[in-house]
Amino acid sequence: MAKQKNNKTVFQKRRRAIVPVLRFFAIFFICAIASSALFLIYLLRDLPRPEKFTESEIFQSSKIYDRSGEIMLYELTGDEKRTYVPLTEISLFLQQAIVAAEDQNFYQHQGIDLRGIARAILYDLKLQKAAQGASTISQQLIRNYFLTANKTIKRKTREAVLSLELERRYEKEQILEWYLNLVPFGSNLYGAQAASQALFNKQANELTLNEAAALAALVKSPSSLWPYGQNKDKLIGRKDYVLDQMTKNNFITKEQADIAKAEVLEFAVISHPIKAPHFVMFVLDYLNQKYGKEYLSKAGLKIITSLDMGIQKTAEQTLAESKKNLLYYKAHNAALVALDPRTGELLAMVGSLDYFASSTPANCSPGVNCNFDPQVNVAISPRQPGSAFKPIAYATAFEKGFTAKTLLWDLPTEFNLNCSANALQTYDQHKAKCYHPENYDGRYRGQLTMKEVLAQSRNVPAVKTLYLAGIANVVQLAQEMGLTTLTNLNRYGLALVLGGAEVKLLEMVQAYGIFARDGYKAPFNFILQIADDKGNVLESKKTDGVKILSTQTARQINDILSDNSARGPMFGYNSALFLKDYQGEVAVKTGTTQLNNDGWAIGYSPNIVVGVWAGNNDNSSMSQSSVVVATPVWRAFMLKILPTLARAQFAKPENERTAKPALNGVSQGPHSILHFVNKNDPQGPGTSQSDSQYWHWEYPIR
Repeated sequence: MAKQKNNKTVFQKRRRAIVPVLRFFAIFFICAIASSALFLIYLLRDLPRPEKFTESEIFQSSKIYDRSGEIMLYELTGDEKRTYVPLTEISLFLQQAIVAAEDQNFYQHQGIDLRGIARAILYDLKLQKAAQGASTISQQLIRNYFLTANKTIKRKTREAVLSLELERRYEKEQILEWYLNLVPFGSNLYGAQAASQALFNKQANELTLNEAAALAALVKSPSSLWPYGQNKDKLIGRKDYVLDQMTKNNFITKEQADIAKAEVLEFAVISHPIKAPHFVMFVLDYLNQKYGKEYLSKAGLKIITSLDMGIQKTAEQTLAESKKNLLYYKAHNAALVALDPRTGELLAMVGSLDYFASSTPANCSPGVNCNFDPQVNVAISPRQPGSAFKPIAYATAFEKGFTAKTLLWDLPTEFNLNCSANALQTYDQHKAKCYHPENYDGRYRGQLTMKEVLAQSRNVPAVKTLYLAGIANVVQLAQEMGLTTLTNLNRYGLALVLGGAEVKLLEMVQAYGIFARDGYKAPFNFILQIADDKGNVLESKKTDGVKILSTQTARQINDILSDNSARGPMFGYNSALFLKDYQGEVAVKTGTTQLNNDGWAIGYSPNIVVGVWAGNNDNSSMSQSSVVVATPVWRAFMLKILPTLARAQFAKPENERTAKPALNGVSQGPHSILHFVNKNDPQGPGTSQSDSQYWHWEYPIR
């Protein structure tokens, strides 16, 4: 009994001694759990939500395409070049290669691969260095999208928790799709589509097994395995390893792997990242002003332009082939614009002989004294048009009631009231210049119809036509036809009709398009559609238009400029302006400035308008006129393009008759047309202030 009592006493003493220890461990355990929980809460504070993948925009590059929507002209990127595509548009080979190379247990784990971690630890212990990682695809995705690459406990904990949550919320296929659209492949290439296009010139769903393995190999170390340079062999080695891993994981057979390894891996040639550069820069200027550079670099817009890449290449090729002839006549540059007059769509724009060439002469200062400035877009640079402006003056006259049969005297004429009528005086008594323009050939042909003087580009009758039509009226029509550079009426005198004001090649081509379209001005279109990355259309081509000229006036101009017989006495009957197989289908007008600074040729059919400029950026003179320099370029291009277009004849104008014989082509003696317009007003019908200083003094040749 005493022994039992003693045992009980000992047990009680021991229990009293153990209870504090147990209490200590219990408190310690509770505190440890609480501390760990608090520490975990601290680590995971402000943790981003995985569903942000569906809420947030994944930045994508905007892209400019030709009219087909298939040929990319330029990609507007920020720091990342990316095109998001669904998993169904990514090669199955690439999907399998990525899994084999980066996360072999991807379809088994729940976000963290414990077996992979154990395997990596054992491998690192064997090598006695950190050689192998164990991050899953989900962890890499979380790290790339939400977190940083810093190897801290906080980052790794957040990464693990988010990866587990990501896998809980989303299917494996969705996670793999995000990964393949976000993972970097080197340089500024992000995502499978951008990498496929840049490295293999293919869509992501067109990759071969060998190419897919190479892209998967790049993911490990894009910079050190970049294929353009000395590390290509390292990439090939890594690619073969990926093929082995695909075999090991039963994605492919050993035979498929061996065949792929034996194939030569051909990477796309790194070329200029821009096609039709002057046109693209023209489009970019519009886009940047309307949408802003930052938005464009991230919004993933698909910009389909009006450019016809086939016509554009023909234009570029034609100019390149013409370079030798141009240089022979001291023309160091040229530009070409093509437009569809029916829709107003810009089909081709080449702003210089070669956008990527160097300025000449060597050591010149661009924009100052270079005869060739390659990146200056002459198609939208103001230049003097010479006689290419004349059709606008004649169209104004026709609108006022003159006809193609109206008679004008092509004689030496002094237009300054205070100068001698024989057109030999240089200055009048007020020291103002006399004005007596000469014809290009230095000859005078007497009484001619308006059709003849326009077709033969006679200068003296053209000045008379401008006077009859009225400078203000001509300027107004030019503005309505789309010429934006004629802004100050007080600057222009009678020399306007001979190209005395600067205009843009693009706008002159648009203006001539009104003649081609029977007086109808189509809206100018260089963008057909802009859609965002979800397919929502932000902008479409314009379809509204306006009637600028009467049908009769437009057809009179077309009839004159397409009549080789009418132009023959001046240019010859087999000149570069004559397209034998397209009589009645093609109209054309040239223009040359007084010192051969600018040479123009603008010609058109009912289906296309083409303008060519030739000259020098520094405004130095060529050794020949436009007929010798610019016209051969225009002719060569037209002969290549016209066979690809539907054929159409210009409709003939009506046979007009008025109550005044001189307007109907009936000679009324030696009088000037002013005599028949208004006998009591020697100043004629001009309407601007600058007209009042001029008077027609014709000096007949006997």
